[in-house]
Amino acid sequence: MTIYALSSGPGTSGVAIIRISGSEASKVIKSLTGKETPKPRVATFRKINNINTSELIDEGIIIWFPGPQSYTGEDMVEIHVHGGKAVVLALQNEISKIENCRLAEPGEFTKLAFQNGKINLLKAESIADLISAETEIQRLQAVKIMKGKSSEKFNELRDKLLKVLSFIEAKIDFPDEDLPEENLNKVKQDSIYVIKEIDKILNDQKVGEIIREGFKIAIVGPTNAGKSSLINNLSNREIAIVSEIAGTTRDVIETHLNIDGYPVVISDTAGIRDSKNEIENKGIKLSLKKAENADLKLVVVDAKSVDLSGFLNDLLKTDAILVLNKSDLLKEKLKPEITKFDHVLISLKDNSNIDKLILKIKDILKNKFIDEDNILITRERHRQNLLQCNNYLKNFLDKNNKEDFDKAAEDLRLATKHLGVIVGKVDVEEILGSIFNDFCIGK
Repeated sequence: MTIYALSSGPGTSGVAIIRISGSEASKVIKSLTGKETPKPRVATFRKINNINTSELIDEGIIIWFPGPQSYTGEDMVEIHVHGGKAVVLALQNEISKIENCRLAEPGEFTKLAFQNGKINLLKAESIADLISAETEIQRLQAVKIMKGKSSEKFNELRDKLLKVLSFIEAKIDFPDEDLPEENLNKVKQDSIYVIKEIDKILNDQKVGEIIREGFKIAIVGPTNAGKSSLINNLSNREIAIVSEIAGTTRDVIETHLNIDGYPVVISDTAGIRDSKNEIENKGIKLSLKKAENADLKLVVVDAKSVDLSGFLNDLLKTDAILVLNKSDLLKEKLKPEITKFDHVLISLKDNSNIDKLILKIKDILKNKFIDEDNILITRERHRQNLLQCNNYLKNFLDKNNKEDFDKAAEDLRLATKHLGVIVGKVDVEEILGSIFNDFCIGK
């Protein structure tokens, strides 16, 4: 089956690119232009016509990529035409008339590239991340993984386990043969090495996932402290309703920000107080949950009436900045029990010291993302497979020490499988759909 799709962005544009991949790709060129395929990888100007009437659809550029030297590994063609909606629709309509041609599903071109051995799963995922990158650090992370350092590391660890497995299986197949002592020692050493390397990768504070999904900041605190005004100020637009009526915010309001190239997801939450209103209480529960899951909490309180007992004291224990708002109304110095916390004194009414708060947030972001040399885990599936790999390896070492080689070998096979799943070295059909469905159509 031959697939086709618009690979450039939807909507009106100067140029639109229609991508076609499959055995009928050359037939599409001949049907639309009345000419043979052009020279490979040479931009060739052609008139593109209606198949049945030879009526001109547009004039454009055709680039022919014969397989396997193409993105998908199949015969592939790109047709560059003017980016009007009518032009794109007319061209796609003509391609659909050709037998065995259908519209591509999301991510299907990249899925073909993976299935035909052009890329591994990590690179496929990094391509999706590169397309969706909104900040510089997201782009850099996607490019880093595209270069293959993570793949090389996971393949290196997997190769070590495969060699260990060959020793164990040799011991099972030839029980009467005594394997050299140095081989048995190497089995243990290599297994321990892989466990330690995976532990190092897992001890990443989830930086890769934070970069990909955004650094989560929750604005929390009591009612009428200025939380909604703060999210509006940081976003430079009216996101949340601001009112003097306590309990105005009932649900969590989120917005995505770009702070010095760092992706941030900032949430305004319901004011926390004792309330008999059922809906408001649900909002308060969501606030506390959002604070618990946040990478940083901005605990906003009224500077003239600060009470840090109870839940506020708990919120300030880790990963928090105390934001003392309404400093314009403050008549006396802050007490030591308040200043002992990492704090900023601001006035949203006078727009005072907001720059100091933003600077504190920037410093936290920079410290969080400072190390660029580590292997970064960008998805939960990677983390879970690494955890499973280590669990099976520890079971293997325990059984191997007891000379229960048959059961030990099975644990080792499962550990190797979980490493292979990350880069697509084993049958991973069940996860392909969830990975490639996140792509846009045309990629």
